[in-house]
Amino acid sequence: MDWSSQCAAVIPCSNEAAHIGPIVSAVRKHLPAVIVVDDGSTDGTAAQAALAGAEVQSHPFNRGKGAALRTGWRRATERGLRWALTMDGDGQHAPDDIPAFLQCAESTGAALVIGTRMGRSAGMPWLRRQVNRWMTRRLSALAGTALADSQCGFRLVNLEALAATTLATDRFEIESELLLAFIAAGRKVEFVPIQVIYRSSPSRIHPLVDSGRWLRWWFARRRTG
Repeated sequence: MDWSSQCAAVIPCSNEAAHIGPIVSAVRKHLPAVIVVDDGSTDGTAAQAALAGAEVQSHPFNRGKGAALRTGWRRATERGLRWALTMDGDGQHAPDDIPAFLQCAESTGAALVIGTRMGRSAGMPWLRRQVNRWMTRRLSALAGTALADSQCGFRLVNLEALAATTLATDRFEIESELLLAFIAAGRKVEFVPIQVIYRSSPSRIHPLVDSGRWLRWWFARRRTG
C-alpha cells in the first residue's frame, strides 16, 4: 500500500508551541499529510504547526482530546484518506516508530494498531505505569481478551471502520471507548512496541479530573455490558 497517499497523521494538541514544529517535521518524513488540531491553544501552537508544513484545524476554545481527534479524523476523511495515525503533540511519541504501525496493519489486516509501552515500562513514571496497568486490566475484563496497553494514544486507525463506529465521549476516555468498540464489532486489533519517552513538562492529563471522568465512563460501560 502507498501509505503516503492513503494515511494522514492526526495530532491533537493544546499549548504545544515549544514542541509541535519539530514533531511535524519529523512525522512528515514518514507521512507527508499531517493534520494538527489546535485545541484552543493560546501560545502560537497553530502558527508553529503551519510553519512546519501541517494543515491546521483550530478549535476556538479547549474542547478536549476526544473532540480534537474527531475533528482530525473528519478532516482526514474529507481529504479522501483511508487511514489516520494519531499521536500526541508533546513529544512523547517517536515519529521513527511510525513504520512499525504501517507494517503491522499491512501484514495483519488489523483495523486498529496501538502502540504498547509495557515492554519498556520501566521508563514510565511509576504512578503512570500503575494507573495504566490498572486501567488496562479493567478494559481487558470488559473486552474478554488480554490487552497490551489500552491507554496509549499512538495509534493507526482505519477510517472506514471508524465511520461505522458510534462514539459518545469527547475527552481522554475516547481512546478506551474506541478500543472496546472495535473489539465488540469483531474488528482486528494489534499492538506494536514503541519507545517510551517522558519529558519534564507536565502531562496534559489532569490526574483527578480525567481519572474521575474515566472511572465514570468505565462504571457506565460495565453496567451496560
